[in-house]
Amino acid sequence: MGELPAPGALSGRLALVTGSSRGIGAATARALAGAGAHVIVSGRTVPDLERVEEAIHQAGGSATIVPLDLAEGDSIARLAAAVAERWGKLDVLVLNAAMLPPLSPVTQIEPQAFSEALTLNVLATQALLAAFDPLLKRSEAGRVIGITSSVGAAPRAYWGAYGASKAAFDTLLDAYAQEVERISATRVAILDPGATRTAMRARAYPGEDPQTLKAPEAVADRIAALLAADFPTRHRERVEEAG
Repeated sequence: MGELPAPGALSGRLALVTGSSRGIGAATARALAGAGAHVIVSGRTVPDLERVEEAIHQAGGSATIVPLDLAEGDSIARLAAAVAERWGKLDVLVLNAAMLPPLSPVTQIEPQAFSEALTLNVLATQALLAAFDPLLKRSEAGRVIGITSSVGAAPRAYWGAYGASKAAFDTLLDAYAQEVERISATRVAILDPGATRTAMRARAYPGEDPQTLKAPEAVADRIAALLAADFPTRHRERVEEAG
């Protein structure tokens, strides 16, 4: 696993992790709760969310599960309103939820899958930033961490659809960081997890031995450590390996 923050380093902070029913999102929710944050665990699959919540509680942490489809109507606005009513602010927003459309040549991209990827990876990102910006600004140190992919910055054959969505994701986050840095304490980091043992990776590389890849916990521990140590706005890094 990666480095670990000191126990209680995130005590008193409220964190929302999107796509946290499994994989890097679930591991991040557990890591942030383990460092003392109260974590809003969000995703579409209720049994998976409940398993994450149970693991957090068994480890002595605290969490609230929110079943949510980010691509569905006003779901993001309703979540932001609920968070505002209950907590009044948000300290950490981890933008992890993403969709990998089928890999294909650009000329053969399936329109519906591409549209779904753009909706979740791009449109929902903008909606989340818009909805939670006021709550992040109410925090003494609002922090946003976006989970990206190397194909957003370095285009790769057959990855055009996903890469295009992640390039747009990165642009939105960087522009937002520049817009808020002089008017608030909000800071933004973009983190590329690199090759990690997830279901998305397995779909993209079906012949790969997952045991040769780092576990999601390595990425999650780095996210927790980054938040505990803090970072300058527009920070960007790639998690190359465990430990």
